[in-house]
Amino acid sequence: MFIIDSKSPKPLVAQIVEGYRQLIGEGKLRPAMKIPSIRQFADNNRVSMSTVVEAYDRLVAEGLLVARQNMGFFVRELGRERGDERGSEPAGVTPGAFDTLWSVRKGWVTRQAAINPGSGWLPEEWFDDESLKKSLRSVAGRTGTKLVGYGHPKGFPSLRWKIADWLREKEIYATPEQILMTSGAMQALSLVVQYVVRPGATVLVEQPGFGTLNAILRMQGAHIVGVPMGPAGPRLDALEAILAEHKPQIFFTNPRLQNPTGVSYDMPTCHRLLQLAERHDFLIVEDDIYAELDPFSSRSLAGMDQLNRVIYINSYSKTIAPSLRVGYIAAHPDLIEDLTLQKMASALTSCELSERFAHEVLVDGRYRKHLRVLRERLAEAQGKTCEQLEKIGMQLLHRPRAGIFLMARFPEGEDASALCADAGTRGIQLAPGASFLPYEASSPWIRFNVAYCDNPRLYEYLDGMGHGLAGEGSLAGGVR
Repeated sequence: MFIIDSKSPKPLVAQIVEGYRQLIGEGKLRPAMKIPSIRQFADNNRVSMSTVVEAYDRLVAEGLLVARQNMGFFVRELGRERGDERGSEPAGVTPGAFDTLWSVRKGWVTRQAAINPGSGWLPEEWFDDESLKKSLRSVAGRTGTKLVGYGHPKGFPSLRWKIADWLREKEIYATPEQILMTSGAMQALSLVVQYVVRPGATVLVEQPGFGTLNAILRMQGAHIVGVPMGPAGPRLDALEAILAEHKPQIFFTNPRLQNPTGVSYDMPTCHRLLQLAERHDFLIVEDDIYAELDPFSSRSLAGMDQLNRVIYINSYSKTIAPSLRVGYIAAHPDLIEDLTLQKMASALTSCELSERFAHEVLVDGRYRKHLRVLRERLAEAQGKTCEQLEKIGMQLLHRPRAGIFLMARFPEGEDASALCADAGTRGIQLAPGASFLPYEASSPWIRFNVAYCDNPRLYEYLDGMGHGLAGEGSLAGGVR
């Protein structure tokens, strides 16, 4: 390969890019050859994974490498036009080396696709932009408000009091001192992972589940075990079998309107899960960021447990604005104190200006009306999307009761990654099921964000692909 010099004045990203350029130019890396994954390269060369992500991104943009969904990175084949990756796969390559970090990066790069049902958030036009501007002006113009300086390590006190009131409505009895503000749910998850999970520790995740969480856990060196999801939450028979074999530290859950399936845990499943956590002595992280989009009232795991074994995470990015990176953790007082120190060690404080803005929005009476409108629009979009997908012959994994997401597949399909890659070349961003698995494998499922599915072109494309699968067993454009 080539040597990375950490003491060189030349940036590490530039060293990696130039190293690959030289190897490819000299023919030492031949067309269609696979190169090390992001994690492999980072481990072998003792550089950060984010550095490798940026370098590989540049090499792909330059046309030297190609990222193949569900397979990894390869030297681009000579004579192939840039942007057209629909040909046959390199010999000897088998599906399975799906790179979650690349998938996350790719999602950001392609988020402006003409049709974007693979998105993880709501469309910008669904948010009340004028009301948000009014709240921001109100915060900036309030007498006595200081917009400079560091805030409280736990977060803006008035917002923590407001959140404590909201939690009390949900039968979660936490004081403001049990609430730690974070820069969104992602920082909340990262703080918990960094504090609780030790390298080599066994952790449980939903299967399928949040792909970025799986990437965070891998970076921490965790041993990840997936718990299969059913129509009412995790399959309890599978969970009990896993617990008979493993001793997990923690189980990361998304019990309401789960990403990517749209499934919500029923009450018997919640009760049994808490019993198993007590018996087998593991913690539960409840990622409840879609709770406000659920019109059906149901108790949370945290409400049933009262923050004994459950660590509760929520965020306002899905309901106030995706750009507002304000989330929080509610947990046992001792754990919150430790997590506060963890937060201070990595970020000192979160952004008090954003937290003041979130507080202003929450105390405005229009926020609850805004939530009602979001729920109604999502309910309509769910119904239409399910109907249209079934009309063109796709099979639903589950018909969600509400929320943003659902999963569907073609009965004849075995791996949706090639279809999703082909769709991307046509201005349609789809999210392949492999992105949401905790291990390297193919999946026939596709996640749909129903808020982006009201477009005839989407169904025309999928219908054509479905006919190709049912007919000749191949898809248009050479995708198999």
